[in-house]
Amino acid sequence: MPTALIADDEPHLATYLHGLLAKAWPELQVLAVAKNGLESAERIAALQPDFAFLDIKMPGLSGLEVAQGIEGATRVVFVTAFDEFAVAAFEQQALDYVLKPVKVERLARTIERLKAAAAAPPLADDARLATALQRLLAAPAAATTPLLRHVRASQGDLVHQIDVADVLFFHADDKYTCVRTAAGEHLIRTTITELAGQLDPARFQQIHRSTIVNLDHLAGTRRDEWSRLFVRVRGQGEELPVSRAYVHLFKAM
Repeated sequence: MPTALIADDEPHLATYLHGLLAKAWPELQVLAVAKNGLESAERIAALQPDFAFLDIKMPGLSGLEVAQGIEGATRVVFVTAFDEFAVAAFEQQALDYVLKPVKVERLARTIERLKAAAAAPPLADDARLATALQRLLAAPAAATTPLLRHVRASQGDLVHQIDVADVLFFHADDKYTCVRTAAGEHLIRTTITELAGQLDPARFQQIHRSTIVNLDHLAGTRRDEWSRLFVRVRGQGEELPVSRAYVHLFKAM
């Protein structure tokens, strides 16, 4: 039996979509209805549904950011009120979407596509998925932003100036971002999304919605028994998970 999650911060819209799916695809089991981005990310990780119907604009994390962080085989359908340009970008990158207000006829086409996908291996176009999400999440001024050379982190009365070359990885931690170096870690308030637009893309690679690694310090990769990919950083015991949208970057390793 196929399974799904619905995420929308407007309860009546989530209920409406749930009702339409129940009529159009009775076999589909909706495992959860999440009311924000953080909850949907947690529920997807815990429940591993076959499909996730994600609203684009949600508190905490947007639907795009949730999609970036998916590590399992969950396929995404964006439920969006975006303009035609964004919809065209989804179509070009082979992402499915449903425009608000949801139309029965359009949802029927989506269901047919998902039924066909259910019989196939997990998404084979992860590279295009990553490209689409990165483009849609990028700040308009990112191209003109000078590359970051140092990170300043406050600790009491002391301000540490950290050379980005010494950073092993950045990892989002609640309201802060953890800056990990060989010497230790520091906390800054700059978000992962903001950092992604300021770091040299030739040296730093986002591997998860909450993690950016310095490729100069990469030691290798490992797959577990469920084929989930992890990267290893030199001098660090912990492994960092790679979400599905970025797995293609490490196929040569």
